[in-house]
Amino acid sequence: QVQLVESGGGLVQAGGSLRLSCAASGRTFSTYSVGWFRQAPGKEREFVAAIIWSFGSTRYADSVKGRFTISRDNAKNTVYLQMNSLKPEDTAVYYCAARSRYSDEYEYWGQGTQVTVSS
Repeated sequence: QVQLVESGGGLVQAGGSLRLSCAASGRTFSTYSVGWFRQAPGKEREFVAAIIWSFGSTRYADSVKGRFTISRDNAKNTVYLQMNSLKPEDTAVYYCAARSRYSDEYEYWGQGTQVTVSS
């Protein structure tokens, strides 16, 4: 069982930066891939970024490439999402999720953290 807790959301002006954190419980967190997703009001949840458990390879949605960076600190059981050059369209609730190396689907989800970008 893995429990995830996001933090770091808030209100920022367009062009600004935020760093989200996803803190996880569990001794084997390093063997989990972690993704960030977001959901804006009236829209479906969408993929933002992921970091794969093996070798730490990363993937990004086209809309955030070059602006967002996902990273992890396995010693702290934490995954980060550094968000730069924020735009109003980045406004959403951001969720982190984790899946074990044996799963194709994300099994564990956090409660979400609100990010609001003002124009």
